[in-house]
Amino acid sequence: MKKLIIVIMLVAFAFTVAYAADTVTYENKKGTVTFDHKTHGEKMDCAACHEGEPAKIEIDKEAAHGDSCKGCHKKESGPTKCNDCHKK
Repeated sequence: MKKLIIVIMLVAFAFTVAYAADTVTYENKKGTVTFDHKTHGEKMDCAACHEGEPAKIEIDKEAAHGDSCKGCHKKESGPTKCNDCHKK
């Protein structure tokens, strides 16, 4: 019975880690922005954001409100209003 519980806990932990790796949150006074990497990856090629080999991209306010996020959202008909991304 103990082994079963340990296996269930390990599977749950692995699922949580896998899910968390696909979701990134940015805390902000206007509300938390949640970036779903998996959904973005399904809609576009990695090279659209990642130059060369895929690696973590640092996003700041200027990048998010510029070409990196909002500019792409305008081009691809994604959400562009403040409360579309910033959730309180």
